[in-house]
Amino acid sequence: MSTTITTEAPARASKPWYKILYVQVLIAILLGIAVGWLSPEFATNDWIKALGDGFIRLIKMIIAPIIFCTVVSGISHIQDARKVGRVGIKALVYFEIVSSFALILGLIIGNLVPVGHGLAAKPDAAAVASYVKQAEAQKSVDFILNIIPDSVVGALARNCATSSTIRLTRYSASSRSS
Repeated sequence: MSTTITTEAPARASKPWYKILYVQVLIAILLGIAVGWLSPEFATNDWIKALGDGFIRLIKMIIAPIIFCTVVSGISHIQDARKVGRVGIKALVYFEIVSSFALILGLIIGNLVPVGHGLAAKPDAAAVASYVKQAEAQKSVDFILNIIPDSVVGALARNCATSSTIRLTRYSASSRSS
């Protein structure tokens, strides 16, 4: 009497097509194209533009901590201490080489390409004054967008009315609860 044991994994149930992430992204792209084609004035709305700008600011804010955590996680999974030192030295050398290359390339292009040559721009104080008046009139959309900091510590480091208001609100809320 012999018993056979099968160790086959159970078959995974496939997701419905509408729950797959790349399908959702493609549908959103197609919807965006359709709305832009059928109603182009909808895209000029300040709040619609604010959604895109806010998303980009959030991505910029979170990218540095993600890269830092990825590097720390990768280094922490190395078992041998000598390998950690070698990886650190290689990363430092790579950073120095790439940064130097970018600096040299920027200096060469900046000196060879005549930037602004033939522009014939003349300073106009009246035009500058009109831009200053526009900048002073901050809309509610701009206020909401300025709540999103440039970096994770940007709200604390930047000296602006929005971050100061948020810090004062947090302080007053914490002092009331204690």
